[in-house]
Amino acid sequence: MDVFTLAGKVVEALEAEQVPYIVVGALSVSVFGIPRATKDVDIVISLQTRKPLDAVERRLADVVEFDPQITFETITGSLRHILHSRTSPPIVVELFELGADPFVQSRFARRRQEYSAQMQRQAWLPTPEDVIVQKLRWARHKDLEDAGSVLAVRGTATLDMPYIEHWCAQHGSLLKLHAVLDSIPPDLR
Repeated sequence: MDVFTLAGKVVEALEAEQVPYIVVGALSVSVFGIPRATKDVDIVISLQTRKPLDAVERRLADVVEFDPQITFETITGSLRHILHSRTSPPIVVELFELGADPFVQSRFARRRQEYSAQMQRQAWLPTPEDVIVQKLRWARHKDLEDAGSVLAVRGTATLDMPYIEHWCAQHGSLLKLHAVLDSIPPDLR
């Protein structure tokens, strides 16, 4: 099983248990920008109780093993559940619980269904603007490349640039945004 098939199975289980979610990370970049390889699946989920997650775990028991240790993601302050595929080598799935961070809340509220060619299915995804903001917020080298990819493929004329600039100002990443924009050839902006 590859990472995209596994992502599809996790999405299917979440939908079957009516757990609201968005697929984030490289899989969301691949829908709005230039697809790239990834070795993990990142999904944000909204839970009122633990019960639906227990049901998802049962649905996926043949495919993944849930790590019993819940971790804490420091930038957004959300809880993270780690799943390991039963393949060799294992593929990691990270389920981030929707936290109280204002941007994370906004990103989740703005989610929409899009077709993912890599997963070969419809899935709930953040908007391209929210992908860009999150990637600039993380600001690792690959994240900045991802932000540039989405900006170049979508073009600033089709994006809500005031929304992006607002959140970048909130996160202190406006200079990163301008640096990424400056790295894109003018005819692709």
